[in-house]
Amino acid sequence: MRRRFVTLDVFTDRPFAGNPLAVVLDSEGLDDAAMQRIAREFNLSETVFVWPPEDARHRASLRIFTPVRELPFAGHPTVGTAVLLALREGTGADARAFGLEERIGIVPCVVETDGDDRGHARFRLPRLPEALEDAPDAMLAAWGLGLDPAVIGFDRHRASRHSAGVPYDFVPVSSLETLAQAKPAGEAFLKAFGGNHPAAYVYARQPIGSGQRFRARMFAPGMGIAEDPATGSAAAAFAGVLMQYEPLGDGEHAIVVEQGYEMGRPSEIQLQVTIRSGVLASAEIGGSAVIVSEGEIRA
Repeated sequence: MRRRFVTLDVFTDRPFAGNPLAVVLDSEGLDDAAMQRIAREFNLSETVFVWPPEDARHRASLRIFTPVRELPFAGHPTVGTAVLLALREGTGADARAFGLEERIGIVPCVVETDGDDRGHARFRLPRLPEALEDAPDAMLAAWGLGLDPAVIGFDRHRASRHSAGVPYDFVPVSSLETLAQAKPAGEAFLKAFGGNHPAAYVYARQPIGSGQRFRARMFAPGMGIAEDPATGSAAAAFAGVLMQYEPLGDGEHAIVVEQGYEMGRPSEIQLQVTIRSGVLASAEIGGSAVIVSEGEIRA
């Protein structure tokens, strides 16, 4: 059977940057094993399969797969698919709002299209981030990333583990130069960032530019992702890191996370957090996406 697919570059406004995403539009009749095989064939960080929604009030139901496993939620698949579905409804500058059904729950999205091949989407986190136990200590994190323990941490930031649906180990490093040197150190990486979802999100403060800016890299070789150009689900959990270590007061805060620069795939993720009475009340992830290719896969 021929099934239509589209690829987009996400968290960028130009082709051949950001994080590539494959979206299979004709998914009915595919079982879990078939979707996993197709995701492995595309071999991108994630592949999305679009299904009719279970509730007619929503736009679509999504299944999200890495090359080796399914995820309950992911950021760049949500942004890219939301833009694509809005484009298929017709072009125009008016914002469209709809819900996407993901394994984690309903993800509310707002999309603005720009012409017939690109747009910008933002979504409210379906689950606020939570701090998890068993974060790696500085020595172990450094060992797993091939770094000196002295460069782990900056300001009040220390290694931590958070999840907004997908867990990550967050490792702050002292400079952009150190960030560029980080890489998974074989078995040491798996021992440092173990569990059923070994993923390390290494980040540093970006000293250039206005406002709150950070640069990050995400490694998850056990999921078939040697390095991810942009990781929206990690940026969602990063809101919990910021609540723990940054002196954020009540109100709305706009944070920019750069990612993919070391890979030649520059990405920009917009994170907005709202704090009330010292508590994280809500958070949103936003970014642009542009269509790169369209075709059919036989499956």
